[in-house]
Amino acid sequence: MPPEKTVPADVTTAGSGTGDGRTRERARAARRRRLLVYGTRVLLLVGLTGLWEWLARAAVIDPFNFSMPSKIWDQMTQWALHGTPQGSLWEQIWYTLYEALLGWIIGVIGGVVLGISLGRIRLLADVLGPYIKVLNALPRIVLAPVFLIWFGLGPASKVASAVVLVFFPVFFNAFQGAREVDRNLVAHSRILGAGGRQVTLQVVIPSATSWIFTSLHVSFGFALIGAIVGEYIGATKGLGLLVSASQGTFNAAGVYAAMVILAVVALLAEGLLAFLEKRLFRWKPADASAGR
Repeated sequence: MPPEKTVPADVTTAGSGTGDGRTRERARAARRRRLLVYGTRVLLLVGLTGLWEWLARAAVIDPFNFSMPSKIWDQMTQWALHGTPQGSLWEQIWYTLYEALLGWIIGVIGGVVLGISLGRIRLLADVLGPYIKVLNALPRIVLAPVFLIWFGLGPASKVASAVVLVFFPVFFNAFQGAREVDRNLVAHSRILGAGGRQVTLQVVIPSATSWIFTSLHVSFGFALIGAIVGEYIGATKGLGLLVSASQGTFNAAGVYAAMVILAVVALLAEGLLAFLEKRLFRWKPADASAGR
């Protein structure tokens, strides 16, 4: 028998070392890119804020109408330490967040259930499709006064406003996700004995999950908009009421301060959703362009 060929240990070690070196280099490049992106974001924010402050102090823009970052910060500090005319700042934040979160949950559940159902049952889609298109064509923000008449100044009217804004983007993504399921995968599942319910739960919904999560990123922002608009029109508490009260007293700093707080809440919610999506979709291959 011919002697077995062996690979010298130093060659194997060299190849392994080269691979490890490339991996480390890619990791360093990714870290450098992240630092560059975050650093540029911070510099951009600082630059725009500083320019705004300078323009207001130099009276290039009217500080009464446009306010300035230092006054906005003072307003947020005053609210945080001494409360607002409607109560503590944290109570206002929680009130708006509660309305938005409840409306978001209801809208997401309704959009997913109806979207998957219409995506799976063509007869149901043919019957309800025109009505959904008509409702989607309505300017849903104008429904907020209607909900105020129906449900009063309490949180129910704000939750309803949030629901109608969240429902449609989630519905259309869930519907499209159900329609885009691989037909071969469904056929193979049926060959293996899966019934309609099993196909929906084990094939259609998992396949549509990425579509649904895409809509979740924007839908929570819509829920906050619905809650804020409802509070702006009429409420007893909430960030929207702070905006309305500040506008009524010509307090531009108060208007901007409430908007900044709302933006921070929205960013935190977006970060949480991105974290959950990354945890749920760990099985998906990483985007090759992410590290470039």
